[in-house]
Amino acid sequence: MANNVLARKLQTVIDLSEDDLARIEGLCTEIAAVSAKRDIIREGERPEHVHLILEGWAARYKILPDGARQITAFLIPGDFCDLHVTILGRMDHGIVAITPCKVAYVCGDSLDRLTTECTDLTRALWWTTLLDEAVLREWVVNNGRRDAYAAVAHLLCEMHLRMRMVGLADEGQFSLPLTQEEIGDATAMTGVHINRTLQRLRDDGLIELRQRVLSVRNVPALRQAAGFDPSYFHLRRRIAAGR
Repeated sequence: MANNVLARKLQTVIDLSEDDLARIEGLCTEIAAVSAKRDIIREGERPEHVHLILEGWAARYKILPDGARQITAFLIPGDFCDLHVTILGRMDHGIVAITPCKVAYVCGDSLDRLTTECTDLTRALWWTTLLDEAVLREWVVNNGRRDAYAAVAHLLCEMHLRMRMVGLADEGQFSLPLTQEEIGDATAMTGVHINRTLQRLRDDGLIELRQRVLSVRNVPALRQAAGFDPSYFHLRRRIAAGR
């Protein structure tokens, strides 16, 4: 298995040659640490680099005029924060580190060369962008149509699968460093409502959450409760157990 988290993610949709792995590794030469609760990128900024999460969790967010925050995505290792910014030029939202993060600052010219030289990697990078859009559509459904129980269960199923894709979860357990407030900001619920919903999921024997580690006691049952269909990830390979 590739050591680079981006490579692990891309290997769920394409075969990577040794040259491909070297190209991906070559993108991650400039790396910086970002403290928890600090912005990686602020809304309105014009980043000179594309940012790739190598370690830790981050979130996309918008601040409303009344000061309320809406989280529109959670970012984990292997996720680009702003792959689109080389085209759009200006950030229309912020990215905040939820936990301490290690972030690769990828030169736009390096990405341009990679996409020019390697058609397969270009298609794989397009897949990451289209996956972000597919996930966002599911979040819209979560916030608009699913009840609290199904919405929170769906979010947990999604994060479990995403962590497995980059080798950071086994069949039923992974780090979930989110506060109830952060889950609430992602699902448009109050922290109290999230607390009650998580307790229901515990009482039903579906999950256990201790010291920011989530154990899914019954993956099929949690997926059924959420109405979770992983086909929107468009994976072309089965993710092996233990990943």
